[in-house]
Amino acid sequence: MRAKIMLMAAAAAMLAWPAAATVTGTCAAPSSLTRLDAPLPHTAARLAANQPVTIIAIGSSSTAGAGASSPSKAYPSRLMIALTARFPDAKIRVLNRGINGEIERQMEARFEHDVLLQHPDLVIWQVGTNSVLRDTDITAYRPALAHGIDKLKASGADVLIMDLQYAPKVLLHRGYEDMLRKISTAARDENVAIFHRFAIMQYWASSGEYDTASMLSPDQLHMNDLSYGCIANLMADAITDAVQSPPAAGTLASAPAGGPIGAGAKRHAIDVIPVKTAGEAVPAKK
Repeated sequence: MRAKIMLMAAAAAMLAWPAAATVTGTCAAPSSLTRLDAPLPHTAARLAANQPVTIIAIGSSSTAGAGASSPSKAYPSRLMIALTARFPDAKIRVLNRGINGEIERQMEARFEHDVLLQHPDLVIWQVGTNSVLRDTDITAYRPALAHGIDKLKASGADVLIMDLQYAPKVLLHRGYEDMLRKISTAARDENVAIFHRFAIMQYWASSGEYDTASMLSPDQLHMNDLSYGCIANLMADAITDAVQSPPAAGTLASAPAGGPIGAGAKRHAIDVIPVKTAGEAVPAKK
């Protein structure tokens, strides 16, 4: 019965897809969803000392920018712009190390060359979606993810985990809920920060801030220029808050429930952004 309900919800979201549209909004999300659960001490120290900061974004298509109109619209590029605006005196670079279609063990195999050789101060590791889409057995996922986190932490870098996107094609796979739990558990056990992308996007859909047609590409899976921009700005807020007002160490890293937008909400005005139509291409798998 539960599987039938998930299928019906995903199907309803697919049927709502428009041929073309333009949207406006504020990227609003409650601070309970956007704040990080663990500090970023290395990044904070570098910024406080006016030293350059290198951030590596590693992941799959959500990091590479599938669904964006150009590489400059992918979230890592937008994040660099957003952080530079918040820290104008700092030299911040964000390097995109996303490869479409990869799962965690493939990303971890690239750590040495694509991540650690750059001596990053912060690593943002986007995980989970492709394993869910392939209905992979995730019984041992938590310790495997923890193993990768340990490798990154051993370099001295801060680690920020980004979880799944909220999308109809993800909701069709019942394993997504277990995956979210395992990601949160691994982040909590390793005392690293987690950016709750799924909860934020789910909040947008449930609150009416954006519907899935507005925040996703026509393939009903990948994000688009609007949602990449929103996620980048909210992540920049989260990083800024974490380095300026660090959360207490050991804070539980669990996906919080969405609620009314309060005084602590993060908002970002955006221009009119065209939503990509069904005839536009998604970057090919690398």
